[in-house]
Amino acid sequence: MDYVLKQLINALNTGSIYALVAIGYTMVYGIIRLINFAHGDIMMFGAYFAFIFATSIPFSNSVFAVILIILMSMAAAAVMGVFVERVAYKKLRKAPRISALITAIGMSLFLQNLALLLFRAEPKVMPGLIPKTRVIIFGLDIPVLTIYTLVFSVGFMVLLTFFVRKTKPGKAMRAVSQDQDAARLMGINVNSVISLTFAIGSALGALGGVFYSLSYSQVYPTLGVMPGLKAFVAAVLGGIGNIGGAMLGGYLIGLLETVSNGFLSMIWKDATRWTDAIVFSILIFVLLFKPSGILGKHTKEKV
Repeated sequence: MDYVLKQLINALNTGSIYALVAIGYTMVYGIIRLINFAHGDIMMFGAYFAFIFATSIPFSNSVFAVILIILMSMAAAAVMGVFVERVAYKKLRKAPRISALITAIGMSLFLQNLALLLFRAEPKVMPGLIPKTRVIIFGLDIPVLTIYTLVFSVGFMVLLTFFVRKTKPGKAMRAVSQDQDAARLMGINVNSVISLTFAIGSALGALGGVFYSLSYSQVYPTLGVMPGLKAFVAAVLGGIGNIGGAMLGGYLIGLLETVSNGFLSMIWKDATRWTDAIVFSILIFVLLFKPSGILGKHTKEKV
């Protein structure tokens, strides 16, 4: 039973990271119907921002410094996300979707090579901002890093839910996602709403990147590729365009990975090698049998 509970905690830790990144995918898609494949690379830059701040601040081991580094990394990634939207996507809003999709892939490759140029290919060792100690909670031996990950992830998800449902900018975001033209006629600044969406999504992606790099103690130019793709699968599984679905999909993918690594490997020694294949096979099954995802709504679209 202790082993099962530990694996569930690992699933929550991994799922929180995927959920944060998946929210970025689903928010952008919900607003402008774009799959932003550069989002995983924004996550990577968020980890690099944290690395830069952590190696620059002398008191980086204090709780205040950890919070400050995380918030500054999220802010820097938010600015980068808005810049990417203005430069790469803004002029393509009326273009065919294939054009925007190709641009997103090109922007992803550009950001990876930019990181390669700026930081070199050698992985950077992320400073130990959070001590790798463990605490006993209700008889469970839980790493402190996992507690930080869960607290920050769940906390920001709750704040985002409140923001979208209760605040005026959040209502504007929902209106733009429903009908941009009608929202514009009602006096909503659509450009500002889209920029705000990219900023929030990028900030949450950076938060996922920070905790991912802390978990694996490394930062490198392709860090966001695989987690970004798995977060995309999570968004599709939960229902792309639905924030709650992105959260649910992230935790389900985290649970699936944990089951594959922690339980299937006990009866099948090669199970860990097939973890990624199992995750991406979920995408195929969802697209075949329930393209709208678990919480997504099936909508008809005029062509």
